[in-house]
Amino acid sequence: MSDSKPIDVAVLMGSPSDWDTMQHGRAMLDELGIPHVCRAISAPRQPGQRHAFNNDATDRGCKVFIGAAGGAAHLPGVLASSTDKPVLGVPMKGWSTAGVDALMSIAQMPGGVPVGCLAIGKAGAKNAAILAAQIVAVGNEDARNAVLAFRKAQSEKITELPS
Repeated sequence: MSDSKPIDVAVLMGSPSDWDTMQHGRAMLDELGIPHVCRAISAPRQPGQRHAFNNDATDRGCKVFIGAAGGAAHLPGVLASSTDKPVLGVPMKGWSTAGVDALMSIAQMPGGVPVGCLAIGKAGAKNAAILAAQIVAVGNEDARNAVLAFRKAQSEKITELPS
C-alpha cells in the first residue's frame, strides 16, 4: 500500500467486481469515522501482493480485517491463516449459486482458523463494517461513541406503522 497513515480496519476483496457491494461497507466505515483502507487482491492469483497487504496493514496498526470473496471464497481464510487479528468474511454473490457457495466456504472454516461470517452481499458489507467498528471500539472511546450514535440514529428512524 502506498500510504503510511494508521488504520483500524483493512478491507480486502478478491476482485474489483466486488466493489459494487463492498463500497457499502466503506461508506459505513466512513460514516463511523473508522480509519481504513480498501483493496482488491486475489488470494490464489496474487499471493505476494496479499502477503504484502497483510504486513503493511498490520504495520499501520490494523485491528480487524474484512475479507470479501465469491465462489470458493478463499480470501477470508487466507487472511485468517496469516494474521492474529480478527477476520470478518463477507460472501459475494457468485455466478452460479447467488453467494451460497461463498457463504458455506467462509462459514465452514476448519477449527483453529476462525473467520466471522456475515450475510451475503450489501447487508454483509455494511454489517462487517459495523462489527469491525464495534471491535475497534473495545479500546477506543471515539469509535465507541460513533457506534452508539449510529445505533441511536438508526433507532430514531423507526416509526410506528399507521393504524
